[in-house]
Amino acid sequence: MSASQASVPAILVIGTADTKADELLFMRQSIVEAGGRVQMMDVGILGEAPFDPDLSKHEVARAAGTTIEAIAALGDENAAMTEMARGAAALALEQHASGRVQGMIALGGTMGTDLALDVASALPIGVPKFVVSTVAFSHLIPPDRIAPDLMMILWAGGLYGLNDICRSALSQAAGAVLGAARARVAGSDTRPVIGMTSLGKSCLQYMVALKPALEQRGFELAVFHTTGMGGRAFESLARQGFFAAVMDFSLQELANDLNGSVVTAGADRLEGAGAAGVPQIVAPGAVDLIDMPTWQGVPQRHAGRGYHAHNRLIASVNMTSHERRLAARAIADKLAAARGPTRFILPLRGIEEWDRPGEALHDPEGLDAFIDEVRKTLRPPAQLVELDAHINDPAFVELVLASFDEWVREGVIRGAGS
Repeated sequence: MSASQASVPAILVIGTADTKADELLFMRQSIVEAGGRVQMMDVGILGEAPFDPDLSKHEVARAAGTTIEAIAALGDENAAMTEMARGAAALALEQHASGRVQGMIALGGTMGTDLALDVASALPIGVPKFVVSTVAFSHLIPPDRIAPDLMMILWAGGLYGLNDICRSALSQAAGAVLGAARARVAGSDTRPVIGMTSLGKSCLQYMVALKPALEQRGFELAVFHTTGMGGRAFESLARQGFFAAVMDFSLQELANDLNGSVVTAGADRLEGAGAAGVPQIVAPGAVDLIDMPTWQGVPQRHAGRGYHAHNRLIASVNMTSHERRLAARAIADKLAAARGPTRFILPLRGIEEWDRPGEALHDPEGLDAFIDEVRKTLRPPAQLVELDAHINDPAFVELVLASFDEWVREGVIRGAGS
């Protein structure tokens, strides 16, 4: 590849070439005419591609550790496409790691979308990824299958054959992924990154004071909004060891997952940093909340609880004392598995703004139950540090910075230039 070619983004175009050749070739043409390069991946199984793909279905099957003949012999379309998805994800990751592609776009109905979700999840955060799907934004797609930075567009009117409606969607998608690959800003900040979780300032406020304080210490701060997808992105990067340390102070996604809420970051929330051995300072911000879509109303099982509508999208009820004890045990179990330094700060006077006296979610008995269970169950390597203050009080920020500075002095957290 010439130097001039290397400066032109290459997009991985994925689809079943035996059934979607016209659409795939149209997207390739759209990308090339806009100045990009293309790698075509065929994930079909039974039929033959009417063009020569750069990555054939045989290569995809090989990446899954099998053959296309063995996959076809499974005799079950779900099992067969699951194998192809495994191979496609592995092959796409290899193509990106080797610098051959800088973005991906996949096309499909439910079958192609199922495969595309695996490929998108395999690629690192920041790699442009686009799915053109007949079920875009559908309730058929479980939240835990969606890559945190995935872009989607509805493949309208194009399930079989090209027409003006589907050309519009396909050309927009092709232009979007190429534009994203071109416009992506490569990381230029050499400061170590601290990963932090939080909610908006009306609920949790510590990041307002911590951001400038950490920047003064030579660190960059990335704050993740813990409303499901933000927590997924945070966990993914933490597990990769991207952060110098984490300040995981907003845990209501964990509580949501335990209580069946759709506002979840998955069952592995609060595990990524520990698995990677990343130093973590943890606090139970908003872990007393169960979130729900405001527009759906309060489920009958939560009727009569304290309720706060944050906006027309998301609302919260508070947890019972029993539910809080279960959350405390889950936190203790997850932190006990950590492979790196772990400190748990327990504010004794409240863990989110709406639980203060006079607010809708004030429940001192519930808070006491949570505190009691943390004291009983938290165990090494997690260190428990109690704070006689609210999580939104200045004393919380002061204690966090004292812990952080201690770990920097001891070399637990590596500072700039280390």
